[in-house]
Amino acid sequence: MNDLSFAVPLWAWAAVTVGICVMLAVDLIAHRDNHVIGFEEAAIWSSVWIAIGLGFGLILWAWQGGEVSSTYYAGYLIEKALSIDNVFVFALVFSFFAVPDAYQHKVLFWGVLGALVARLVFIFVGAELLKVFFWTAYLFGAFLIWTGWKMAVSKDEEVHPDRNPIVRLVKKLIPTDPTFHGDRFFTRVSGKRVATLLFVVLVAVEATDLIFAVDSVAAVLAITTSTFLVWTANAFAVLGLRSLYFCLAGLLRRFAYLHYGLAVLLAFAGVKLILSETPVGKLPIPLTLGVITVTITVSIAWSLIATRNHTANGDDQPAATRTGAGPAHGSDKTAPAPHQPATRGTHEKESP
Repeated sequence: MNDLSFAVPLWAWAAVTVGICVMLAVDLIAHRDNHVIGFEEAAIWSSVWIAIGLGFGLILWAWQGGEVSSTYYAGYLIEKALSIDNVFVFALVFSFFAVPDAYQHKVLFWGVLGALVARLVFIFVGAELLKVFFWTAYLFGAFLIWTGWKMAVSKDEEVHPDRNPIVRLVKKLIPTDPTFHGDRFFTRVSGKRVATLLFVVLVAVEATDLIFAVDSVAAVLAITTSTFLVWTANAFAVLGLRSLYFCLAGLLRRFAYLHYGLAVLLAFAGVKLILSETPVGKLPIPLTLGVITVTITVSIAWSLIATRNHTANGDDQPAATRTGAGPAHGSDKTAPAPHQPATRGTHEKESP
C-alpha cells in the first residue's frame, strides 16, 4: 500500500500523549461535580475540542507540510462524522437504563477513556496487518462496505443494550445491584461489594463503542496507514465526544438522514482501501476531503430541511434527558432504534 512516509520522533508521540492526558484531566476537573450539563456549556466545550482538533492540523502543516495536514483533516472529519452516530447510541443506552442526567457525564468520561485505549490497540494492529499482509486491505474494505450497507438498511432495527453479550457476561461474573447508588460504580450492600446499575451502563457504552472503534479505525486506515495520523485523528475526534453528546442531545431527531451519509462514507472508505491495492492506487487526498465534506454537508442539510417542522412542534427537546417517569429497568418494553432516541424519562431509583 502506497502511503505517506514521514518520521515521527519519540518526543512527538510523547508530546501528543501528554497533551491528551492533560486535556482529559482538565475535562475531569471541570466536571467533577454532578451537575446537569446544559446546551450552552456543552456548546462551549465542543467549540474548544473542535478548535484543538483543527489547530493540531495547522501544527502538522507547519511541521510536515500540506499533504500530511490534509490527510489528518480527512481522517479527523470522517471520525467526527462517525462520532455523531455514537451520540445516537449513547442516547439510546441512557434512556433505556433511565440514567439520571447528573450522572451521564461521568459515564461518558470513562467511556471516552476506554474508547481511546481501544482505538490505540486497533490502530497499531490494523496498520501492521495492512503493511505486512496486503490482502487484508480487501478484507477491511469489504467489511467497511458491508458496514455501510448495514447502516443504511438497519435504521429501524430494535436494539437491547441489556442483551449485549458483554453486559450479560459482566452481570454473571460480578455481583450487581439493579439500582443506582449516586454516581458510584461500586458500593456495598449488606456488607458485600457489588457493582451498581451505573457500572452496567458503563459496560454497555464501552461494549457498544468497541463496534464503532473497529469501523472508525478501519475508515481512517483507508485514508492512511500512518499510525501517528490515524491515532491523532481518532483521539482529537473522540476527546470531544462527551461535549458533543450534550450539545446534540436535543437535536437527535433532526438528524433523520445522517446515517445515509455515514453509510456512504464507510462504503467510500472501503472502496478506497480496496483500490489502494489495485493499479488505480490510493485516491488523491483532495478528492477524499471533497467527498467527505460534501457527503456530511448534504446529509445534515437534507436532515434539517426534512425535519424543519419538528422545531415548530416542540420536538427538539432532548430525548434522553426528558423528565417524567418511564418504565422500570428490566421491563418488557423494547428499546427504540438507535437513530430514533427513546422518549423514556430519566429517574433515579432509590438506593436501599
